[in-house]
Amino acid sequence: MQGPLSSLLSFRALLLAVALAGLAVGGIASALGLAWADGAWVAGTVPVLAALILEIVTSLRRGEVGLDLIAGLSMSAALAFGAPLAGNVVALMYAGGQFLESYAEGRARREITALLHRVARSAMRYVDGRLEEAPIDILSPGDRILVRHGEVVPVDGVLASASALLDQSALTGESMPAEKNPDDEVLSGSTNVGDAFDLTTTRPAAESTYANIVRLVRQAQESKAPSERIADRYAIWFLVLTLLIAGGAWWLSGDRIRALAVLVVATPCPLILALPVAIISGMSRAAKGGVLVKSGGALEALAKVQTAILDKTGTLTFGQAKVGDIRTVEGWTGEEILRLAASLDQASSHVIAEALVTDARQRGLVLSPPSEISEVAGTGISGVVDGHALVVGGSRFVRDRAHRGDPYALRTGIPEGSVVVAVAVDGALAGIITLVDELRPDASAMLDALRTAGIRRIVIASGDRQDVVDAVAGSLGLSDAFGEMDPAGKVTVVAQERARAPTMMVGDGVNDAPALASADVGVAMGARGSAASSESADIVLLVDRLDNLTFALKVARRTRNIALQSVLVGLGLSIIAMIVAAFGFLPPVAGALVQEAIDIAVILNALRALR
Repeated sequence: MQGPLSSLLSFRALLLAVALAGLAVGGIASALGLAWADGAWVAGTVPVLAALILEIVTSLRRGEVGLDLIAGLSMSAALAFGAPLAGNVVALMYAGGQFLESYAEGRARREITALLHRVARSAMRYVDGRLEEAPIDILSPGDRILVRHGEVVPVDGVLASASALLDQSALTGESMPAEKNPDDEVLSGSTNVGDAFDLTTTRPAAESTYANIVRLVRQAQESKAPSERIADRYAIWFLVLTLLIAGGAWWLSGDRIRALAVLVVATPCPLILALPVAIISGMSRAAKGGVLVKSGGALEALAKVQTAILDKTGTLTFGQAKVGDIRTVEGWTGEEILRLAASLDQASSHVIAEALVTDARQRGLVLSPPSEISEVAGTGISGVVDGHALVVGGSRFVRDRAHRGDPYALRTGIPEGSVVVAVAVDGALAGIITLVDELRPDASAMLDALRTAGIRRIVIASGDRQDVVDAVAGSLGLSDAFGEMDPAGKVTVVAQERARAPTMMVGDGVNDAPALASADVGVAMGARGSAASSESADIVLLVDRLDNLTFALKVARRTRNIALQSVLVGLGLSIIAMIVAAFGFLPPVAGALVQEAIDIAVILNALRALR
């Protein structure tokens, strides 16, 4: 089944063939002195003109005045002034330019479209010790599958074999394969370039990284064509200038063919050919590097950004609390404290409880079932484990329920930004467990790279405590820090920063979605992050790689420079050619050939954005 772009390419190829046939048949007839040569040229012009008029009417109904109007005027004037050969040449050049644009656009979209063709449909699943092929839709967390050499990993999981060698270029843009060790995370969309390995799935196929990438790509392809706001800013005055030069040439010389020559030279315009190619080339280049840009307008806006607002959790940090230190009172060991706390926390859905349970299991500790559970949401939990009465929670919560010991006495020297969980057993303090959401190792280098790329102001907006956010901002040298932010608060921060300069918001959670939508550019961290943030964002980093953000900035700014260069150079050459035509030194047919050379040059220049 052909996509919209393929269908458009086929239609434009047909119009090009009609115009070429009309020109060829008319040329032969004219050489043989046959009277119907003019009729062949008219026949080669009318279908192209009819298709163009339909496009113009559609645009006018949307309230858009496009530069295709110049092409329509030049062909219509050629037929009206009795110059069918010139009209056919213009039709051929216009149809050829449109076909070349579609072809170049298809090449530019190649990296984006390629993402859709790598989706795995089935997987080799272990069932009762045997392998059977199963649709990926029926895979569930905990299934064990075999990924063979050359296959695309169908779902997210953890490596259940000794090692694996993966090509992750579709996700990260890196050409070098990545080595994985047992229990390492393996993302769907990676290609196995080594020996076959086993994978234990961690997410259903519909929630895996690559499934979300494909969904986002399809949304981007189905959305409105890339914005060409640069073209909009130049279109009206170029149209007016063309008509003034054409009208002035006719009025001063009395020769309507000079007016026709001016119109011909202005058709087709570099604005309607080079800009879409440059913008889509930039989007394709970004996709190859692991960044999905949903529209050309987002790419142009990203090129202007001067302020970055970053969420802390999941952006500057990993978003997963880990046990950092365990301090105990005499008679207790750290592992036993952790085992008891994690056993009780199995009954809680709080993120801190989940972190304790995960860490205990990773250490191989055997957890016991809790009973007589009572939880104060977000504060602490009490219950019985292995016959012991346990209280686990914040320092104040545990202190108020313990008869002996004060958790605050054990907190000396704990780093700012740490979360402290106190544990009391049978009414006496047993110890405290510190958890830290560690900064990403590349966070500082990424921020420096953002500044190098032209970001002048970097602030942090987070729902965490103000002292935690201040500590992170101080260690990274950020311009400002806003803590204890709810979604509405983040939107307010975005509005304040936008009043100063073009602003992008970077986040990954559901609570970031309103701020992402309200920023000049919203950037979602990781396609497997919350669906709300990915759909609200203008740009999605396909994996949690902060350096990809800097890459996206560089691509956006280079693309915009190339687009502007194509516009200014193309228009400059067109205006010079129009002036020459107005003085009678460039007849219509020759003018069409000159303009075609200009168009080809600017399109080839626009394709540089792919590199």
